[in-house]
Amino acid sequence: MIVNYLCPHCKAYLNIGENVIFSVKTKDNKLGLISLHPQIGNYTVIQNPLFHYKEGEQLNFFCPICHTELASKVTDKLVRVLMKDENNKEFEILFSQIAGQKSTYKIIGKTMEI
Repeated sequence: MIVNYLCPHCKAYLNIGENVIFSVKTKDNKLGLISLHPQIGNYTVIQNPLFHYKEGEQLNFFCPICHTELASKVTDKLVRVLMKDENNKEFEILFSQIAGQKSTYKIIGKTMEI
């Protein structure tokens, strides 16, 4: 299944190959890029080995293109991006900004898949 992830602000494509790229800031204001697997439920993270953060730490996610913070309007503990499936249908994806917390939500109209 081919899916694309987009910034909800500038609509830029965030994925390259098998990775969705984000700019991230730690609570200590350290900056880095991380990539997440595009498959919902696969929590593989790739990062520079010198970019450190603690398990359980809340990170701030930003679009690597427009640099807008991607925190959800519902709660600042979730990241909000858009996903387009192979049929070009668009969904909202929310996932946890807490390092190691494996929570992802797919918003389909007024319903949600967890």
